[in-house]
Amino acid sequence: MGAAIIQIFEASDYEQQIRSAADLLRQGRLVVVPTETVYAAAAALGNAGALTRLRQLPPEMSGPLVVHLARPQDAYRFLGPVSDLGQRMIRKLWPGPVGITFRVPAERQREVAGELGIAPEQIYAGDQITLRCPDHVVAMDVLSQVGSPVAMRKAGRDDSAQKAESAAKEWAGAVDLIIDAGPTRYSKPSTIVKLTGNSYEIVRAGVYDQRIIERLLRTTILFVCSGNTCRSPMAEAIARQVLAKKLNIPESDLEKKGVTVLSAGSFAMPGARATPAAVDALRERGADLSRHRSRPLTVELVHEADVIYTMSRSHSAAVTALVPSAADRVVTLNPEGDIDDPIGGDLSLYQSLAGQLQTLIEKRLEEQSLP
Repeated sequence: MGAAIIQIFEASDYEQQIRSAADLLRQGRLVVVPTETVYAAAAALGNAGALTRLRQLPPEMSGPLVVHLARPQDAYRFLGPVSDLGQRMIRKLWPGPVGITFRVPAERQREVAGELGIAPEQIYAGDQITLRCPDHVVAMDVLSQVGSPVAMRKAGRDDSAQKAESAAKEWAGAVDLIIDAGPTRYSKPSTIVKLTGNSYEIVRAGVYDQRIIERLLRTTILFVCSGNTCRSPMAEAIARQVLAKKLNIPESDLEKKGVTVLSAGSFAMPGARATPAAVDALRERGADLSRHRSRPLTVELVHEADVIYTMSRSHSAAVTALVPSAADRVVTLNPEGDIDDPIGGDLSLYQSLAGQLQTLIEKRLEEQSLP
C-alpha cells in the first residue's frame, strides 16, 4: 500500500494537514516534505527506529544525515563556538538553498548526541556537521510544528527530485505520507559551503554560486518606499554619505569595504527615474540622483539585507509579507510615525524631507549594530 499523498495547497485545512504531518514525525514515521530545491524524506532525529528506516530508503545510505532546521538560530544547538563568519552565514544565508558544514569539537558532539539519545555519527562526520534551513513555507511550517530536530534526505538524483511524483515512485510503500506542493522552486540542488574559522569554500555548486554567496555575505542596508523614485532613493544617497563620513572613506570605496546601500519600492515599476525635485534637493547636498533607476522590492533583496528601513508601517508589512522571517530586520525609519510621500510637492517640501531623512538616518546608523 502506497503512502498517502496530500496536495497541500489545495487542502481546505492547511494547518491541520501540517499538524498531522508533524504528529506522524513525532510518532517515528517518515514524511516526504518539499523544500525549495528537492523533495526529501524526514524523520525525527531522536527516534532511532525512524532514523534506521530513513537510512534504509533506497538507495541505502551509511553516512551522517543532514539536520534540517525550522529557524536559523536553531543551528547553535548542534555547534560549539561559532566564528564571526559562521554567525554571519547563519544570519545571512538562511533560510535559503544552502547547506553549511561546521567544525564541532568532539566533546560538544557527545553532549549533543547525548541530549538527543543518538550516536554522534548519525549527524557528525569526523569533526563536521552539515546543517540546512530550507526556504519553503511547508517545510518551515512542518519543522516548526514537530518541536524537535529533524533529519532529511532527498529523493533520488538531483535531477529527479523536484516533483512529489518522483518521491512517490521511488519510495512507494516505504514512507507514511508525501506532501505535494508542486514542482520545487529551483531545478538545481542546494549549495554546500564548508566553513573553517573565518574562511569558507564552496564544496558543492548549486543554486548559489560564489558570486551570489559573496554578495549575500556583504553588509547591506536597504531602504523601502512605494515607487522608489523619491523617499527611498533619497535615503539611500544620504546614507551613503553618512557611512562614508563615518568610515572616513570616499563614497566610491564603500563597496570595497563590503558595504552596500540599496533602495527599492514595494509597488515600483523597474527603470523609473527619480523625481526632478528629489534630484534637485539632493544636488544641493552634494549627492547625484540623476542616474537612479527604480527597482521593485524582491525576496532576494530582502534576504540580502542586514537591516531594512521603511518609510511607513505599510512598507514594513510589504516586506514581511514577502519574507516573514525578515521581521526582526525591518525597522520603520521614523519611530514616531510614517514619512509622508512628497510626490507632487514643490522643491521646498523635498528639501525639508532631505533634512528629516538626514537626521533620522544619522540616528539610526548610530544605534544600529551593523556587522
